[in-house]
Amino acid sequence: MVPVPSEKKADYLALAQRMAGKFKEYGAVRVLEAWGDDVPNGEVTDYRRAVRAEDGEEVVYSYIQWPDKATRDAGWARMMAEDPEQSTPMPFDGKRMFWGGFRPILDTAAE
Repeated sequence: MVPVPSEKKADYLALAQRMAGKFKEYGAVRVLEAWGDDVPNGEVTDYRRAVRAEDGEEVVYSYIQWPDKATRDAGWARMMAEDPEQSTPMPFDGKRMFWGGFRPILDTAAE
């Protein structure tokens, strides 16, 4: 999850497309980027608060699917060691981005 200024949507998409290619090269099965379309303000918490989105920013959800944790760990290590994008200015405030790894407990795609 990351807040992205609305006027930087095209810049974000270009970055996401480049990075998706790298993730796939490093073993990812799928990369999904989703621009906020229905992200309401909640009474207690919500996506906008989670990333401290400001006026003029949209919440973006990213999902990278890996075949297993070992491939993910190796892919991330390789990305951090080799990827030149790390020095490229990002079209968002990375300090307000958050991420994590999750293990599926229900997957209806396989049914």
